[in-house]
Amino acid sequence: MKIYTKAGDGGDTGLQGGYRMSKAHPRISAYGAVDEANAVLGLVLTSPVDRDLRNIINTIQHDLFVVGADLSNPDPDHEGNRVSQEMVCRLESIIDKLDSDLPPLTNFILPGGDAVASGLHHARTVVRRAETTAVLLSQEAVVNPDCLAYLNRLSDLLFVAARLVNFRRGISDTIWTGQKSKL
Repeated sequence: MKIYTKAGDGGDTGLQGGYRMSKAHPRISAYGAVDEANAVLGLVLTSPVDRDLRNIINTIQHDLFVVGADLSNPDPDHEGNRVSQEMVCRLESIIDKLDSDLPPLTNFILPGGDAVASGLHHARTVVRRAETTAVLLSQEAVVNPDCLAYLNRLSDLLFVAARLVNFRRGISDTIWTGQKSKL
């Protein structure tokens, strides 16, 4: 099988069920951002990552394929790859566990610190864009609401994971002071 088909050379792409639509459609942007988040997480895994977080990230990468498949399917009655409430609850459980190891958050913090933490913050921002685009899509088409909840919870999990990486490596959160730069 060749990797290129030339079918999309005119600016449209194929979806599940034989549908075709413009590559500029919010549906394509939504699952494209999910794919980008997955790639950023793959990049994070090229660095030393604690085993527990590595396992969590690996699971999330598999989940993101389900999210992308769900968003790429315009048929709301399709029974295939669908994000479930159980997937959302699993993220909540992980967030609670990771957050219990951290000092309470009392201020806004700046993304950064360790390279792994920064990569997780980067993935978080891509997930936020995916969520925003999926919400935009939901205003014109049926979208599985569990996809929206999953993306929302995932960005929270990535935030907590980034803080945890810094905490475990002895790097304090950088507090946003609310002050304008003096540069």
